[in-house]
Amino acid sequence: MSIIEKAANRFEQAKGEITRPLKITPEPRSSGEQSSNIISGEQSSKIINEHNTRNPDRQMIAQADINLARLHQLGMITPDQGKTLAAQEFRGIKRSLIQNAFIKGAGAIHHGNLIMVTSSLPREGKTFCAINLAMSIATEMDHTVLLVDADVARPSVLRTLGLKSAVGLMDILLDEKLDLADVMIKTNVDTLRILPAGTSHRHATELLASQAMSSLLNEIANRYPDRIVIFDSPPLLPTTEARVLASQMGQIVMVVEAETTTQHAVKEALRQIETNSHINLVYNKAKAFPGGTNYGYGYYD
Repeated sequence: MSIIEKAANRFEQAKGEITRPLKITPEPRSSGEQSSNIISGEQSSKIINEHNTRNPDRQMIAQADINLARLHQLGMITPDQGKTLAAQEFRGIKRSLIQNAFIKGAGAIHHGNLIMVTSSLPREGKTFCAINLAMSIATEMDHTVLLVDADVARPSVLRTLGLKSAVGLMDILLDEKLDLADVMIKTNVDTLRILPAGTSHRHATELLASQAMSSLLNEIANRYPDRIVIFDSPPLLPTTEARVLASQMGQIVMVVEAETTTQHAVKEALRQIETNSHINLVYNKAKAFPGGTNYGYGYYD
């Protein structure tokens, strides 16, 4: 029985609803790296000028303190809260992802440490899962985490964490003068950094498919050998950005909302990312499995 068929059976059964300190120094550009863009010449200059004059209140934030007590009240994972139900569940979810991220030799996964969290449709809990997964990995002794808000049309990572909007991913792709180190936010969780979505743009899909994005992903993936990067992606079915991102990810986590997401939506979403051979499903907002808890986890092949 496939993972989708198992999930379908659980749809019918389930009821109700659920959701080493490290100093990072400024990161210079890699030697020989060039910023490239699919938009060039006069059009490129016009777009960058638009970008620089739009949203003047958007800031570069070097350091931000996440309100961990507030996150705990929201039922989310924090590094010092102990053995909560969510913490236990995400310990299980993260383990195979971490193992896959650092496989060596012939079985190594290209960009295995780049993990995209997505869903078929909006409001299935992908941001909740992306933040919790990042927080859980941040408690590891041997790894650091970069959480990227890649839902560039409707970013919600900073808002969920109680932080102000800031310059980020889109701004790096639009402005060659910006470096990753300029926009990465350090947090009061020593092993967690955040890359905001940045300024929204009508050419978001093309920018995510550009050589500039590929170069940035290579830099993010390879700069620190112990780093895992979690991308909170747009949902797959209503957007094109998620499919573009998926083509450059090493692993994908797809969140499926219990009793709400249809088999058809799940299958169609999986069809769009089927070229990636490392897809994992998280069954979210379920609480009625006999002997179960709040999440289910499976490997899709």
